[in-house]
Amino acid sequence: MLGEFAGLAGIAARDRGLFPALGPDLPARLRDALGVLELRARDVRVEGRWTAGDVAGEELSWTVGFGPRTRAFLLRPRDAAGPLPGVVALHCHAGMKWAGKDKIADGPGPPAPEVVRLRREIYGGRAYANELARRGFAVLCHDVLAWGSRRFPLPLAPGPDATEPDRYDRAARDHEHVLAKACTLLGTSFAGVLASEDLAAAAYLRSRPGITSVSAIGLSGGGVRAALLGALDAEVDAVIAVAAVSSFQDFRDEHVAAHSWMLFPPGLTRLADWPGVVACRVPRPLMVLYAAADPLFPAEGMRRAHREITDAYRAAPGRYTGAFFDAPHAFGIPMQEAAFAWLADISRGR
Repeated sequence: MLGEFAGLAGIAARDRGLFPALGPDLPARLRDALGVLELRARDVRVEGRWTAGDVAGEELSWTVGFGPRTRAFLLRPRDAAGPLPGVVALHCHAGMKWAGKDKIADGPGPPAPEVVRLRREIYGGRAYANELARRGFAVLCHDVLAWGSRRFPLPLAPGPDATEPDRYDRAARDHEHVLAKACTLLGTSFAGVLASEDLAAAAYLRSRPGITSVSAIGLSGGGVRAALLGALDAEVDAVIAVAAVSSFQDFRDEHVAAHSWMLFPPGLTRLADWPGVVACRVPRPLMVLYAAADPLFPAEGMRRAHREITDAYRAAPGRYTGAFFDAPHAFGIPMQEAAFAWLADISRGR
C-alpha cells in the first residue's frame, strides 16, 4: 500500500498501536470512536398499505430529527397469524445512492430500471427482503443518510444520454467525500451517523407489537452496517454480513480505493482490526458469508478474518458460521438460501 510511501504503514503501526487484541469493552469504545448519536424514529406514520402475492407491506415514514423524512417498508407474510421474528434488512452502497431500500425490497409500485439492473447483477434478480418475508419474517427496510428518501439535492451535470438516477449517482460519488469530512468536523463519522439511524430503526422494529426478536442482514455496505448494528446493539439477536468482512491488515491500494467512507471511520484501527469489530458481539449468533472471487477484498484478508472470528467464538460453539462461496461481490440465490436457512434455525431457537 502507498507505493514508495509504504514505510508509513510500519511507522503508524509502531507509534499508534494499530489492531490491538479484542477486549470486552470494545462495543463501548466503538460507540465513542464512531460518534454514535442518540437518535430515534419519531412521528412514525403509515403512508400506505398493499399486498402483492403472499407478502403484505406497509410504507412507513419517520423523522430522526434532521433532514428529509425517512421512508421505509415493513414486509410480512400476507396471512401471518401470531408473533413473528423481525429482521432489519440493510441496503447496500453499490455506487447507487439514488435508491436505498428499493434495491432490496419491492414496494407498492414497480422498481425502476436502474434498480432492476442492479438486482440482476448482485442479488440474483431478486428483491431478497420480500423473499425473506415470505419465509415467515417481519422485515424492515429503511433508507439512511444520503440514500433514497434521505438523499441530498445535488446539482446534476448535463448528460443527455444518461438517466437522472445515473446522473445523480455520479454527483453523489464526489459528494460522499464532502459528507464524510462534515461528519468528522461534527464529532461523529459517516459510519457513525449511519449506525445511529440503523439503531433507531432496530429500536422501532423491536417496539412493534408481535415482534419476538430483531436480527440484521446486509450485503457489502449493508453488511458493514449489519456488523456495526450487531456490535452496538446488545438486543440484536443474530447478524448476517455478506461480502463485507476482511482483515484490514491485508488491504492494498485497490481495496482501499474500492470502498466507501462507511468502512473507514477515523480511529477504528486503534480499537481493533475489522474482524474483531465483527466478532465483538460474541456469543450472540453471527454468520459471515465470504465471496471468494470478490475483487473488493483480498483473499488472504477474508481467510484471516474467518480464522480470527472462529477463534473469538471458540467458547461459543455453534454460534458463528462462516461460509465461502465461489462468487463475486454479490448476494446471489445460493448465498441467500444459506442465509435464510441459518436465520430460520436461529429464530426457532437452535
